[in-house]
Amino acid sequence: MDIIFIRELRIETLIGVHPWERQTRRDLLLDLELGIDIRRAAASDRLADTLDYQAVAQRIAALAAASDFQLVETLAECIAESLLREFAAPWLRLTLRKPGVPSDAREAGVVIERGGRS
Repeated sequence: MDIIFIRELRIETLIGVHPWERQTRRDLLLDLELGIDIRRAAASDRLADTLDYQAVAQRIAALAAASDFQLVETLAECIAESLLREFAAPWLRLTLRKPGVPSDAREAGVVIERGGRS
């Protein structure tokens, strides 16, 4: 399986469990690896034969903008489910980071892996 990846995609959303977190939208950072066979695209050199990572990034941004989840875990799962379904990727690994939380750390977040690698 080949991997198409996106690193440090900045997405804006309303997220958090504390009242002060619910007052303003914040940026999260997302890393994504999507499993896909790229041989057909490599042979044809056509975007239609591969996974369009610009479209993937736009879909992630739209999901984040529309959400108001409390937990990064819930947002990560929502994004993963949508991407697997809409882009027909058999596998993904998604890292969602919340900078500055907890306050004495650079960031906190989750890494999830869904689907099967072949």
